[in-house]
Amino acid sequence: MPGLIGKKIGMTSVYSAEGKNIPCTVIEAGPCVVTQIKTIETDGYEALQLAFDEKKEKRTTKALDGHFKKANTTPKKKLVEFGDFEAEYKLGDVITIDIIEEATFVDITGISKGKGFQGVVKRHGFGGVGGQTHGQHNRLRAPGSIGAASYPARVFKGMRMAGRMGGDTVKVENLQVLKVIPENNLLLVKGSLPGSKGSYVIIEK
Repeated sequence: MPGLIGKKIGMTSVYSAEGKNIPCTVIEAGPCVVTQIKTIETDGYEALQLAFDEKKEKRTTKALDGHFKKANTTPKKKLVEFGDFEAEYKLGDVITIDIIEEATFVDITGISKGKGFQGVVKRHGFGGVGGQTHGQHNRLRAPGSIGAASYPARVFKGMRMAGRMGGDTVKVENLQVLKVIPENNLLLVKGSLPGSKGSYVIIEK
């Protein structure tokens, strides 16, 4: 799907025409530069590679530096491929927030906040083992049994246990675009998005 690369700025709220207070997320969307055009002849599929957010030249590898110079642009931090753009674009063209209209719906992909190693209560919503009485000691947030006895003599795959939580790619679909501010490249989207402030998000129409 066509789209843009953006950066999550934070959350705020706006009032609707009916006077309702709507929570929304502010995204800095674009401008994105076309750094590569993939075709069926050369790559086996059609796509546009877009780049976003300025980067210091001394922090860019020589290979990527040459890649950006070919597109006649400065080094960028984030590169993402998009397909099915309706308009024809050339190498070095700039795609702005103008491709997104107000009151439409978009899908947004981001990387959720990392929570580190977490237990079963936080990670899977377990209730802990029983109450605090009947001689129980330090069992309040324990996972409980993880299997039977000599049969099946193993732990089933997918057993919910403690482990690393967060830091996953999460896609939120059908988010309403409340407002587009083209002069500041800002997009106001209804609701919350995965990721921390300053993290990159992929906006798909």
